[in-house]
Amino acid sequence: MDDAREFVAEMNPEALFADGFDDALIGYVRRCSQPTLALYDYARCVQILVRNDGMSEEDADEFLEFNTLGAWVGKDTPAFAFLRRRPQITEDDGCGWDLVGSHDG
Repeated sequence: MDDAREFVAEMNPEALFADGFDDALIGYVRRCSQPTLALYDYARCVQILVRNDGMSEEDADEFLEFNTLGAWVGKDTPAFAFLRRRPQITEDDGCGWDLVGSHDG
């Protein structure tokens, strides 16, 4: 997601990015009086390690927990999302968004 990386870098030139996980970069995080941070999809990070490094999912999860989530390198450390549902665009709702699994049918 080049747009997100560029936006984060523009909003926060000190922002840090997770090396090797560009395919898992899904956006950015903004909070009141805090710097804009890169936001990664944790599940995609696991998939990247499985695909690129030949790790099992369990080993990839353990690696990420210790080496990535456990690596605080200051206020510009990237954030990792644990997504429960993915937004899905629909044409029939008022706002243009529908959360997968949010209703029956």
